[in-house]
Amino acid sequence: MIALFLPSPSQGVWHLGPLPIRGYALCIILGVIAAIWLGERRWEQRGGKRGEISDIALWAVPFGLVGARVYHVITDHDLYFGAGKHAYEALEIWNGGLAIWGAIAGGMFGAWIACRRRGIRVAPLADALAPCLLLAQAIGRWGNYFNQELYGKPSKLPWALKIDEGHWAPPYGVDNPPSTAHGDFATFHPTFLYECIWNLGAMGVVLWLDHKLRLGFGRCFALYVMCYCAGRFWIENLRIDVAADGDHFLGMRFNAWVALVVFLCALAYFVVVGRRRKGREESPYAAPAAATEAAAANGASTTSSTD
Repeated sequence: MIALFLPSPSQGVWHLGPLPIRGYALCIILGVIAAIWLGERRWEQRGGKRGEISDIALWAVPFGLVGARVYHVITDHDLYFGAGKHAYEALEIWNGGLAIWGAIAGGMFGAWIACRRRGIRVAPLADALAPCLLLAQAIGRWGNYFNQELYGKPSKLPWALKIDEGHWAPPYGVDNPPSTAHGDFATFHPTFLYECIWNLGAMGVVLWLDHKLRLGFGRCFALYVMCYCAGRFWIENLRIDVAADGDHFLGMRFNAWVALVVFLCALAYFVVVGRRRKGREESPYAAPAAATEAAAANGASTTSSTD
């Protein structure tokens, strides 16, 4: 009987002369490009100007990367600090270790700065970008495939993922191979693939409900958060990799608790705001263009009369 499984990548880095092209970074870049492409279209549909999403991304993406790395280093500090560890490796983001919770927090902070500079309301922007973030996350998860990380428990399912021995998470090793190995191959649940599929499905749900219910005032973003957290909760409990095998609280992984708490917060926001406000904002800008022009005209006439 032929054993069926997904092969691990033969390599995660290609060299263009002296320049290394890393699969992990490439997936993140492609995810960002896809999110900007879709975000521009959704922003225009909500009354925004073409090109503004690209401008905001210049703030949101760097802050998101920093936030993602900081969250990862804080929650998995044992990987970088202590006896036998090298603190400088905390800066090597190309080797993996970008946490989505930190990315969202950092990215939204960067976007908030950009919005303040351009007179844009944050809630409409967040609603426009909600499904775009799911698309970016779905593409970005394939970076974990190239790094052979973020996998789940051992499995013999036909879609189980082969992981090379050098990437096995504790307690597995050469002296303690997984008991469900396919002969010479150790195969695990491809949780990166599960999350990719879940995110694409959640993106479809968010797009459909946003179109049907005309979600505004941050409710579309709250729906995105709920959908993602629901998937992340059960996927997190499948994972056995180092990033998931850290701190536990009341018998559950820390990141699973984060998903649960954030889901409940997003649900509360969705319900409370939904009772107070219906539909969408009239304008995605802090002051509608017509009001701004009228104020400028009134200011000019006042100035003329006092000269």
